[in-house]
Formats: sequence, structure tokens, C-alpha cells
Amino acid sequence: MSAEQVSSLCEQLVKAVTVIMDPASTQRYRLEALKFCEEFKEKCPICVPCGLKLAEKTQTAIVRHFGLQILEHVVKFRWNSMPRLEKVYLKNNVMGLISNGTQNILEEESHIKDVLSRIVVEMIKREWPQHWPDMLKELDTLSKQGETQTELVMFILLRLAEDVVTFQTLPAQRRRDIQQTLTQNMEKIFSFLLSTLQQNVNKYRRMKTDLAQEPKAQANCRVGIAALNTLAGYIDWVAMSHITADNCKLLEMLCLLLNEPELQVGAAECLLIAVSRKGKLEDRKPLMVLFGDVAMHYILSAAQTADGEGLVEKHYVFLKRLCQVLCALGSQLCALVGSDSDVDTPANLGKYLDSFLAFTTHPSQFLRSSTQITWGALFRHEILSRDPLLLAMIPKYLRASMTNLVKVGFPSKTDSPSCEYSRFDFDSDEDFNAFFNSFRAQQGEVMRMACRLDPKTGFQMAGEWLKYQLASPVDIGPMNSKTGEGLCSIFSPSFVQWDAMTFFSESVISQMFRTLDKEEIPVNDGIELLQLVLNFETKDPLILSCVLTNVSALFPFVTYRPEYLPQVLSKLFTAVTFEVIEESKAPRTRAVKNVRRHACSSIIKMCRDYPQLVLPNFEMLYNHVKQLLSNELLLTQMEKCALMEALVLISNQFKDYQRQKVFLEELMSPVANLWLSEEMQRVLSDPEAFISYVGADNKIADPVLEDPSGLNRSRISFCVYTILGVVKRARWPTTLEEAKAGGFVIGCMPSGNPIYRNPCTEQVLKLLDNLLALIRTHNNLYMPEMVAKLGETFAKALDMLEVEKNAILGLPQPLLELYDSPVYKTILERMQGFFCTLYDNCFHILGNAGPSMQQDFYTVDGLASQFLNSAFVNLNNIPDYRLRPMLRVFVKPLVLSCPSEHYETLLCPMLGPLFTYLHVRLSQKWQVISQRSMLCEEDTADDNPESQEMLEEQLVRLLTREVMDLITVCCVSKKGTAEHNSSAAADGDDDEMMSTDVTPPSSAELTELGKCLMKQEDVCTALLITAYRSLSWKDTLSCQRTTTQLCWPLLKQVLTGNLLPDAVTWFFTGVLKGLQTHGQHDGCMAALVHLAFQIYEALRPRYAELKAVMEQIPEIQKESLEQFDSKLLNPTLLKVADKRRKDNFKRLIAGCIGKPLGEQFRKEVHIRNLPSLFKKVKPSLETDVLENNEDGEGLTALFEP
Repeated sequence: MSAEQVSSLCEQLVKAVTVIMDPASTQRYRLEALKFCEEFKEKCPICVPCGLKLAEKTQTAIVRHFGLQILEHVVKFRWNSMPRLEKVYLKNNVMGLISNGTQNILEEESHIKDVLSRIVVEMIKREWPQHWPDMLKELDTLSKQGETQTELVMFILLRLAEDVVTFQTLPAQRRRDIQQTLTQNMEKIFSFLLSTLQQNVNKYRRMKTDLAQEPKAQANCRVGIAALNTLAGYIDWVAMSHITADNCKLLEMLCLLLNEPELQVGAAECLLIAVSRKGKLEDRKPLMVLFGDVAMHYILSAAQTADGEGLVEKHYVFLKRLCQVLCALGSQLCALVGSDSDVDTPANLGKYLDSFLAFTTHPSQFLRSSTQITWGALFRHEILSRDPLLLAMIPKYLRASMTNLVKVGFPSKTDSPSCEYSRFDFDSDEDFNAFFNSFRAQQGEVMRMACRLDPKTGFQMAGEWLKYQLASPVDIGPMNSKTGEGLCSIFSPSFVQWDAMTFFSESVISQMFRTLDKEEIPVNDGIELLQLVLNFETKDPLILSCVLTNVSALFPFVTYRPEYLPQVLSKLFTAVTFEVIEESKAPRTRAVKNVRRHACSSIIKMCRDYPQLVLPNFEMLYNHVKQLLSNELLLTQMEKCALMEALVLISNQFKDYQRQKVFLEELMSPVANLWLSEEMQRVLSDPEAFISYVGADNKIADPVLEDPSGLNRSRISFCVYTILGVVKRARWPTTLEEAKAGGFVIGCMPSGNPIYRNPCTEQVLKLLDNLLALIRTHNNLYMPEMVAKLGETFAKALDMLEVEKNAILGLPQPLLELYDSPVYKTILERMQGFFCTLYDNCFHILGNAGPSMQQDFYTVDGLASQFLNSAFVNLNNIPDYRLRPMLRVFVKPLVLSCPSEHYETLLCPMLGPLFTYLHVRLSQKWQVISQRSMLCEEDTADDNPESQEMLEEQLVRLLTREVMDLITVCCVSKKGTAEHNSSAAADGDDDEMMSTDVTPPSSAELTELGKCLMKQEDVCTALLITAYRSLSWKDTLSCQRTTTQLCWPLLKQVLTGNLLPDAVTWFFTGVLKGLQTHGQHDGCMAALVHLAFQIYEALRPRYAELKAVMEQIPEIQKESLEQFDSKLLNPTLLKVADKRRKDNFKRLIAGCIGKPLGEQFRKEVHIRNLPSLFKKVKPSLETDVLENNEDGEGLTALFEP
């Protein structure tokens, strides 16, 4: 190797790098240069001298960076084959570069510093401590040269800790060696870090005021920052004793630095990591020093200074960190006080709470929300919650909440100091809105906890605020609502105040009723508030909605003064028919519809929760409802049915079968007359007549106002809604005595359970035939010849609503539209809404019919074939978005509520064909998806999230989950799933150890229904094939659930039979294919490996074919397979623990476990193990024990002082 060779190669490399980095280079030119550089790194034998030449200080930063990259590449990929002398030469030169090969600390580029520290760390990972015992000494010596070198040493130590401890990017034995050696030297390392920090901070403080010393001060400051960053990488995992050593000197220093603007963020970061430490309580006790006078003083003054300087990003970031520090301190306080570690409530608790409250009242919504969890923990704490200081804080906290519940701070607005902060924290108003909704829910929780400690204060504040709001004039702000002139929009100042006050009073009042004894409830005050609310009149739909919530919140007071019930009812009934402009023909906006809906649901809630209270007023209520129902146009169908539901709920209180039956007959007679009329029978059973009756075959000139068939549609909806309401709400009394006395019990089951009868059964069963006819007709509408009969305006009437599409694609709704736009903008949307709701509600009726009518429903003649001829007709043409709700709201509830005596007659004949069909359908859909992804790897369909393909694919995913869930519900009993669900949630858990334990609950057994279905050969085949094929469909969630809950119990059921070898290999291959598709997700991978292991262990002794499958796995080690196999077939050798066997198995099949895209084409880095540092107690059975020839050499060198 001559110097000329090196020089000429370096010249070429410099040219190539210049071409790569020059924006003006052509694509072809750049690719050639890139190829030249990559080939040089891979193949050139003189990389080291070239790299060192290019890394010289005289070169440009880009060239130097490339030179250092070459050296890094050599260490990572060629180290194992380099001669020892060359390694030493490279190491010495790299250390030389740190010593004098870089520019001054303030001038050097950060990417040069970074790559240089990386090279050193890569060498340490391969050689320390065994072959490089003096490494720490060398770093120490370097750091004495000056700031430039010290900063690089800090980078090296940080990078080492990250690679070894945080990211664990090296083999287990090397990791152990390095981590243990670090731990043994930690006292030295820590004192080195601390003294570096202290010296540089002291120099910086001395010199920063002297302008002549400015560069020197800056250099010290840089080192200080680097030292803090490095400490942050260690504090997380070193023994607590290092953090609290020397009377918590480290913590004291960090507190001091909080007031040093350049270093405060790093100091806060370190403090946060230290205070967030978990571990033994005893070890954490010293952290209470932070509640002492000195620490508290520094923390508070830092917060005040940072806040006093207005909104500067740097200071705001610091405030967030400081807020987190206080939160973590609160958590430590809650953990330590009252535990066995005899920690008393700190004297400075009051000071701490005041400073914490300052964050809760800060203009930044993000800071306010950050404090909530800690407030909750304090209010919940057994001892602290009784502390007078904390109790005195409750009124202040509630006062703060009154401000914090007001929804202001949208980043696009300027109507509050919070807006400015929100622009740092949120990308859009939608983003902020989502955050605020969860923040408000969290506040509700904490307020309720606070009110548990002091219920009366909260109630008093709610009362004052409510009175204030009722007396305040309405301020609609600059934006007018589209609902009408002079009305609030959701951003109006009045509405946001009303909205916040309503949430506050609702949270506080409900908690007061739960906490106080009956005698203590302030009934007079409550009734006074209720009267004020009932007398308040408004024409603004948004405010009226808040008023109704307040009526509901105060309603429990009526249980003490029932004479107020008629007033409440009249207030609610007035709202049921609320209009902004009476007799208006324009479509109602969502705000108006919400008020009416709100009133209806308040009436239902009242009848559901306080039926005894309402019962004496039943006649008045009934007459009121009759009056409203008599005008066909006054209410929508949903509103009519809501009121009828309320009546049915009260009728349950008759507790008299005969009386309730007569009432339900009377209530349903208009529906029965309409539903059973000849015209309706004709319309419901003939698709063409149906299309014409609902007006879907028309062409409409004015799609907003004109709707000739609206009344026909509403009649059908009315009938279906009413049947659903009655089936859902009519019930027998809950206690057996009352049910017997009222005539609801007609006998006993063989098991001794009573057989109830529902007073609505007779009425509902009468209407069942036409309901099934409607379902059949609806299914048949999707036949191509029927779709062709839809009118021009309604060609898309059977499509999904935009709202549904957005929900599936996860697109947020624009905020304002929610309230101001009409519910359906055009008649096409109205028609889509009609078909969608009708379809869902028909199936809701069938899903509720079992629990409601029980044996009277299950024993309907030929029910299974009736279902097959209605709900399951023409499934081929039914789109996924209609099939999903059918499975969820009809089939699943039917299965869950059906008694076992009807499995053979009802469920098996119905589910058999259904599962067989669903298997075919899903397989075809997924085949299309996988072909599509193969064809259009380069296509850009994904760039457009609304693209039809994406929507279809997401729907197939959702349908798959629905189907797999249904099969699981049918076949697997849920024993032992409590602990299992928690592990399934660990999907994508980063921690390998955690995720390896995602094993199926050992007690997952087949249900009676599952066994019943598995007896039928075709159904059994369909279930098994669906379960195992679904493992390689691209839906992680479905794969994980199916693997953990379904696959093994199904297969276990057929193990005893004579399975064909082809079937066995197909199942096993199915699991391996699943690993290929989902192996990159830890949760899935662990579950699939476990399943493959179970199958192989159980079936390999009977089927040699499984070994042949294993042999086809890429990169399988044949000898290891032979070894594993022979042990498996020889039971006497099976002593190895299950976990160990499974790990061996996982290593065998590693070749088929899919990797994330980022790792698929990555070049493997191989780090060799060095002679073991620590004597093994006993050699492990299956790993080759390393020969320790250099047994003690490294050790002596290592521990020399």
C-alpha cells in the first residue's frame, strides 16, 4: 500500500462525495458516485488509511464526515477479520483524532462529533473490558486536555449507555459484560460526570459576565450541557445510591441549575428522570429531600422566572419539564407517605401544593392538563387526603376547574391567552378539540374525587355559577350561527360558559348525592336551583341543551319533593317539540335535533332511573304522549318512539302481566294496524313495490325541499322503531316474588330456573313475519337488477353515508359543521340515512328478541329456516358495511342469549351455512387485497386516504375482526381471559421479555355450542380453515386475537380423530405464514411462535411430515433441528423447561419470522463474544461453553487503581 495509492483513491472519493452532496448533480451521476462510494466501503482493502486521510482537519466537513463513516463501517463490519495490529493502529488513530483531530468545541460540526463518538463506542462494544482494560483511564486522560475533548468523552459515555442499556443493540453476553463492568466502575464514572459538570458550571458562571471571556464561557457551557445529557442517560438505571450519594449532592446541583437559563432544560430533564424512578421504597426515601426548603425555593423561583418572561419557546419547554418534575414528586410523595417506610407528610406540603396549583391555573391548556393525574392521586390518597392543607386546596382547585372547563384556546383563534400556547402544542383546531375533550373528562374524574372529600363546597360553587349564568345576558360573539339570527355557535362566549358550567354542576351534584347521607342533602337549595332552571326560557338550541342537562342533574332533588315532577315533565315535553322558527319547512339543523333528542333521552332516563317516582303521574304522561303522537308531522319517528319507550319503562312498574299486556296492546295498535295492512304487506314483501313506496325510483328536481314519499318512509320507520322500543324495554319484575305475584312466571326449567313470559310477546310475534319479509326485501335490494331500478337522484341510495366513511377512515369531522349544518343536507342523504337506520334497527329487533321473549321466541316454528330465508338471503351482493352490523347486532346477541337446548334446532342449522359462506367470502376478499398490493407496489393509491381502495380494505379488516369475534364467541369459553386480555393489550410491546409471555389462556376450552358446531364436518372444516388462514391476512389485531383465543382450542378438538397428513402440514404452514406476515409485531410474533410450538410438540410424534415443513424454512440449521427432534421424540430427554424448549424452537424457525421493512435489507452486524468475565456457576446444556484460556488476564488489568 503506497501513499500515492491512498492519495489518488482519496481524490476520487472526494469528487464522488462532492457529486453526491451537490444539489445540481443529475440523478444518474449521483447514483454512480453513490455506487462507487458503497463499493469502496465494502471491498477496498485500504479503507483505514483512506478514511483517516479524509478525516484530517484540513478537509471540508462533508469529506471529513465521510472519512469517519468509512472508519465506522470498518469497525462495524470488518472488525472480526482484522489483524490485531491493524485494530490497535485504528484505535490509536481514532483516539488521536479526539485528542487533536477536531476543530475547537464551538466551531466543530455536531455531526462530526457524533460520528467520532460512535466509532469509539463501536470499538468499546467489541473489545471492552477484556481486551481494552484501560479504556476509562484513556477517556479520563483525554478529558484533561480541554473542553473540546471533554465534550467528546461525554458523547462517548452517553452513546455507550444508550447502546448497552437503553436500546440493547448488542448480543446478550457482551451486553452483560459491559453493563456489569460499567456498574462496577459506576462510582468513578459518576464522580467524573459530577465533577465535570461542577467545574464547567463554575467556570461558566465566573466568566459569562466578562465579554472578553465570552468564547471560553460558551465552551464551558457546552460541556455543562453535554454532562447533563450524559447524566440523563445514566440516572435512569444506575443504583439509587449513586443518585442520592453525598447527601443528595447531585439533586442539589440540579436544583441550583434550574435557575441557569442555558442549562435549566438539561437540569430539569435529569431531575425528572431521577424523581420518576421506581424501585424499592426504602431506596427512594432520600428523594424527599426535594420537599426541603432549599430545593423547593429553587424549583419555585425557576418556575416564576420562566413564566414571567412571556411565551418564549425555550422557556415554555422548560416549564413543561418543571411541571413534570412536580407531578413526579407528587407521585413519589403518594408512594412514600403512609407506606412502611415511615415517611411523614413533608413540612413544605403547602408550598408544594401552591406551586402545583400555579401550573393548574397557567394559561397553557397543556400544562393545566398535565397536573390532573397528580391531583387525582393526592385526593385519593389515604393519608394525604385528610391533611388540612390539601383539604384547604379543594375550593381553590375547584375554582381553577371552573376556568379550565371553558373550552377556549383554539390555535386558530385569538380570544384567550391560551391560544398562543396552543399554537405550540397543537397542529389544528381538530387536534386541540380532541385533546380538550379528553382533558375535560379527566377533570371530571378529579373534581368528583375532590367533591368526595368536600361535597358541599362543590355544590355551593355549582349553585352560584348556575345562578350567575341564568342571569347573564347572551353574548353570541363575532360569529353568527347558521341555525338562525342572533343564536350562539359552538364558539360563542355565552355557550362556552354555559357548556363549562353544565359539566361542572353535573360532575359535582352527582358526586354529592353519592357521598352525603340523605339527611345532609341540601334539599331546599337544590329545589330553589331547579325552580330557577325550570323558569328560564331561551330560544337558543345550544343553551337550551345545557339547560336540559341541568334539569337532569338537579332531578334527584325531586325524589324529596315529588310535587315538582309535573313542572319537570312539562319543561321536557316543551323541548321535545322545540323549533327555532315555528312551522318552518327548512330542514332542522343538528343543534335543533340535538335539543329534541336530548329532551327525549332525559324523559327516558327519568323513567328508567326513577320509575316509582313517575308511576303516580303515568296517566298524565300517557295523555301527553298520545296528544303528541296524534299529529303525524310534529315529531320524527325516533322522537315518537323515544316517548313510547318511556311509557313502556313505567308500565314495567305495574308488575301486573295482564294490565301491562293490555296497555302494550293499546300502545301498539296503531303500529299493528299499519304494519299488518294489505298495502304494507305488499310493499314489505316485494322489492320493486318497496322501492316505489319509499320514493327511491323517482327523479327529483329540488333535492333539498322536495320529498313526496317522506311520509311513507316515516311510517315504515315508525313501525320498526316502535317494535324495537317495546322489545328492548318491556320486562318482567326483577324479583322472583313480584314476578310470580304479577303472573309473569309460567313454570320452571329442568334446572329449576323460572320460565318468564314477556307481556309484549304476543304483540311482537304477530309482527314478526312482516319484519322478516322486510329484511329479505332489503337484502334483495342489492341485486344488480334492483339497483338498476333506483331513480337518477337515488342511484347511490344504498351507499354508505359520508359520516360512516369518515369514521372508518378515522378522519375528524370539521368542528362547526357538527351543530350548524342540517342533519341531512339533500334528499339523497336522507334516503341513505333511512336505508342505513332501517337495516340496523331490523337486526337490533332480532338481536333483542331472544333476551326479551326467551323461549317464546326460540320455539317459533322453523325459526332457523325463516332466518336463512330472510337475513341470510343474497349475501353475495350485500356490501361489507351492511354485513358487519348484521353479525354484530343480530347474530352475536342471538348466540349469547340462546339456551343450550336450542343449539341443535336453531343455532347449528343457521350458523353452519353462515360460517361456510363467510369463510369463502373473506378468503376471496383477502386474495384480492394481496394481489392488489403485489400489483401496485409502486402505485400511489395510498397517498389519498379517501381512496375507495383504502376504504374497502379497511372494511374488509373490520369485517374480518367481526367474523373472528363471532366465531370466538360461539366456540371458545371465556375462562381465564382476564389475565389474557391484559397480555393481548401488550401488542407491539417493545420489551421482548414481556411479549414472549403472550401465551393463550391455558383454560380456553370449547363451549357446548362450539362442540356442537365441530361435530358437523363441513362447518368444522370451515371454522378451522378460516381461523388458520386468517393468520396470514394483513390485520395484526385479528391475527393476535385469533392466535391467542381460537386456533388451539379448535385444533385440539380434532386431534383425537384421524387427521390427514396434508391437513396437519397445512395448519402448521398456516401458522408459519402468519409469522412471515406478522413477525415484525412482537405481540403477534410471540403468540404465533407459541402456537407453532404447541402444534409441533403435539403432532410431530404422529406426523413426520411436520419435520419436512421445518426443513423448508429458510436458513434452518439441520443439525439443531435433528437435535430438537430427537429430544421431542424421546420423552425421557424432555427435562428441559418449557420456556427453554420454546426459545430453541423460536431460534429454529427464525428464518420465517417477518421483519419490519426497515430491517429487511439491513446488513447484519456481528459482534463476537469475548472470553467470559464472570465464571459461570454451571455451563448451560445447549450452548457451547466458551473455553476460558485468558481467564484472569483481563481482570487484573481491569481493576488496577
